Amino acid sequence: MAPHSESMDGPVVNAAELALDMENINYILPFVSPEDENELKDAFERTVVVRELSGDAAELADYWFFETAVRLHLKWREKPYTGIKPAGYNRSPALTLAEDSVKNENLTDLNNFMVSFINEDLQIRFEDVVSKKDYQIDDVESGRDYVSSMLDFVRYLDQLYEFMEKG
Repeated sequence: MAPHSESMDGPVVNAAELALDMENINYILPFVSPEDENELKDAFERTVVVRELSGDAAELADYWFFETAVRLHLKWREKPYTGIKPAGYNRSPALTLAEDSVKNENLTDLNNFMVSFINEDLQIRFEDVVSKKDYQIDDVESGRDYVSSMLDFVRYLDQLYEFMEKG
Protein backbone atom coordinates (compact mmCIF):
# COMPACT_ATOMS: atom_id res chain seq x y z
CA MET A 1 0.00 0.00 0.00
CA ALA A 2 1.39 3.36 -1.00
CA PRO A 3 1.66 5.99 1.69
CA HIS A 4 -1.07 8.56 2.25
CA SER A 5 1.68 11.18 2.51
CA GLU A 6 1.98 11.29 -1.28
CA SER A 7 -1.58 12.52 -1.83
CA MET A 8 -2.75 16.07 -2.45
CA ASP A 9 -4.59 16.07 0.89
CA GLY A 10 -1.80 14.35 2.79
CA PRO A 11 0.27 15.89 5.55
CA VAL A 12 3.26 16.69 3.34
CA VAL A 13 1.32 18.69 0.75
CA ASN A 14 -0.68 20.36 3.53
CA ALA A 15 2.53 21.45 5.25
CA ALA A 16 4.06 22.58 1.94
CA GLU A 17 0.95 24.60 1.16
CA LEU A 18 1.06 26.22 4.59
CA ALA A 19 4.77 27.00 4.14
CA LEU A 20 3.99 28.79 0.88
CA ASP A 21 0.95 30.62 2.26
CA MET A 22 2.87 31.78 5.32
CA GLU A 23 6.11 32.21 3.36
CA ASN A 24 7.88 30.20 6.06
CA ILE A 25 9.85 27.08 5.07
CA ASN A 26 9.78 25.77 8.65
CA TYR A 27 6.25 24.41 8.18
CA ILE A 28 7.56 21.78 5.73
CA LEU A 29 11.16 21.20 6.86
CA PRO A 30 10.28 18.58 9.54
CA PHE A 31 9.03 16.32 6.72
CA VAL A 32 12.45 15.95 5.06
CA SER A 33 15.84 14.73 6.20
CA PRO A 34 18.55 17.21 7.20
CA GLU A 35 20.52 16.03 4.15
CA ASP A 36 17.73 17.15 1.80
CA GLU A 37 16.91 20.39 3.59
CA ASN A 38 18.94 22.59 1.21
CA GLU A 39 17.26 21.14 -1.87
CA LEU A 40 13.86 21.87 -0.38
CA LYS A 41 14.90 25.38 0.67
CA ASP A 42 16.10 26.07 -2.87
CA ALA A 43 12.80 24.80 -4.33
CA PHE A 44 10.89 26.93 -1.81
CA GLU A 45 12.79 30.10 -2.72
CA ARG A 46 12.29 29.52 -6.45
CA THR A 47 8.60 28.81 -5.94
CA VAL A 48 8.06 31.97 -3.92
CA VAL A 49 9.65 34.03 -6.73
CA VAL A 50 7.68 32.35 -9.53
CA ARG A 51 4.38 32.68 -7.63
CA GLU A 52 4.60 36.44 -8.11
CA LEU A 53 4.52 36.18 -11.93
CA SER A 54 0.90 35.11 -12.50
CA GLY A 55 -1.85 32.84 -11.26
CA ASP A 56 -0.93 30.13 -13.77
CA ALA A 57 2.74 30.40 -12.85
CA ALA A 58 1.86 30.19 -9.17
CA GLU A 59 -0.24 27.07 -9.71
CA LEU A 60 2.53 25.36 -11.67
CA ALA A 61 5.23 26.44 -9.22
CA ASP A 62 3.18 25.29 -6.23
CA TYR A 63 2.62 21.87 -7.75
CA TRP A 64 6.35 21.55 -8.52
CA PHE A 65 7.13 22.48 -4.91
CA PHE A 66 4.61 19.92 -3.63
CA GLU A 67 6.20 17.25 -5.81
CA THR A 68 9.66 18.16 -4.53
CA ALA A 69 8.50 18.06 -0.91
CA VAL A 70 6.73 14.71 -1.35
CA ARG A 71 9.66 13.20 -3.25
CA LEU A 72 12.16 14.27 -0.56
CA HIS A 73 9.84 13.11 2.23
CA LEU A 74 9.46 9.67 0.67
CA LYS A 75 13.21 9.50 0.07
CA TRP A 76 13.75 10.13 3.79
CA ARG A 77 11.21 7.39 4.61
CA GLU A 78 12.97 5.09 2.09
CA LYS A 79 9.84 4.83 -0.07
CA PRO A 80 9.73 5.20 -3.86
CA TYR A 81 8.28 8.34 -5.38
CA THR A 82 5.69 7.66 -8.08
CA GLY A 83 4.05 11.06 -8.31
CA ILE A 84 1.50 12.92 -6.27
CA LYS A 85 -1.79 11.08 -5.91
CA PRO A 86 -5.23 12.73 -5.88
CA ALA A 87 -6.93 13.83 -2.68
CA GLY A 88 -8.50 10.91 -0.86
CA TYR A 89 -5.86 8.45 -2.07
CA ASN A 90 -5.26 5.63 0.40
CA ARG A 91 -7.51 7.27 2.97
CA SER A 92 -8.78 4.55 5.25
CA PRO A 93 -11.19 5.25 8.10
CA ALA A 94 -8.35 4.47 10.53
CA LEU A 95 -6.15 7.10 8.91
CA THR A 96 -8.87 9.73 9.03
CA LEU A 97 -9.63 8.92 12.66
CA ALA A 98 -5.92 8.91 13.56
CA GLU A 99 -5.43 12.38 12.10
CA ASP A 100 -8.63 13.62 13.77
CA SER A 101 -7.63 12.19 17.15
CA VAL A 102 -4.26 13.99 17.03
CA LYS A 103 -5.93 17.21 15.90
CA ASN A 104 -8.58 16.97 18.65
CA GLU A 105 -6.22 15.45 21.23
CA ASN A 106 -8.78 12.72 21.88
CA LEU A 107 -8.24 9.01 21.26
CA THR A 108 -11.77 7.77 22.02
CA ASP A 109 -13.21 7.50 18.47
CA LEU A 110 -10.04 5.97 17.05
CA ASN A 111 -9.77 3.50 19.92
CA ASN A 112 -13.41 2.44 19.57
CA PHE A 113 -13.03 2.01 15.81
CA MET A 114 -9.82 -0.04 16.05
CA VAL A 115 -11.08 -2.29 18.84
CA SER A 116 -14.30 -2.91 16.94
CA PHE A 117 -12.41 -3.53 13.68
CA ILE A 118 -9.99 -6.00 15.31
CA ASN A 119 -12.84 -7.76 17.14
CA GLU A 120 -14.83 -8.16 13.93
CA ASP A 121 -11.82 -9.40 11.95
CA LEU A 122 -10.81 -11.80 14.71
CA GLN A 123 -14.37 -13.15 14.97
CA ILE A 124 -14.56 -13.82 11.21
CA ARG A 125 -11.21 -15.59 11.18
CA PHE A 126 -12.07 -17.58 14.30
CA GLU A 127 -15.45 -18.69 12.93
CA ASP A 128 -13.76 -19.80 9.71
CA VAL A 129 -11.33 -22.03 11.60
CA VAL A 130 -13.99 -23.45 13.94
CA SER A 131 -16.32 -24.22 11.02
CA LYS A 132 -13.61 -26.35 9.42
CA LYS A 133 -12.17 -28.18 12.44
CA ASP A 134 -14.61 -31.12 12.55
CA TYR A 135 -13.75 -32.47 9.11
CA GLN A 136 -14.04 -36.17 8.26
CA ILE A 137 -10.67 -37.85 8.73
CA ASP A 138 -10.90 -39.49 5.29
CA ASP A 139 -11.52 -36.10 3.61
CA VAL A 140 -7.91 -34.99 3.20
CA GLU A 141 -8.83 -31.85 1.24
CA SER A 142 -11.09 -30.66 4.06
CA GLY A 143 -8.29 -31.46 6.50
CA ARG A 144 -5.88 -29.35 4.48
CA ASP A 145 -8.43 -26.54 4.33
CA TYR A 146 -8.74 -26.65 8.14
CA VAL A 147 -4.99 -26.73 8.70
CA SER A 148 -4.49 -23.82 6.30
CA SER A 149 -7.19 -21.73 8.01
CA MET A 150 -5.90 -22.60 11.46
CA LEU A 151 -2.30 -21.72 10.55
CA ASP A 152 -3.41 -18.47 8.91
CA PHE A 153 -5.40 -17.62 12.05
CA VAL A 154 -2.49 -18.31 14.39
CA ARG A 155 0.00 -16.52 12.12
CA TYR A 156 -2.29 -13.50 11.89
CA LEU A 157 -2.53 -13.25 15.68
CA ASP A 158 1.19 -13.77 16.15
CA GLN A 159 2.04 -11.06 13.60
CA LEU A 160 -0.54 -8.69 15.09
CA TYR A 161 0.87 -9.25 18.57
CA GLU A 162 4.45 -8.85 17.35
CA PHE A 163 3.60 -5.64 15.52
CA MET A 164 1.86 -4.17 18.56
CA GLU A 165 4.61 -5.28 20.92
CA LYS A 166 7.55 -4.08 18.84
CA GLY A 167 5.94 -1.45 16.62
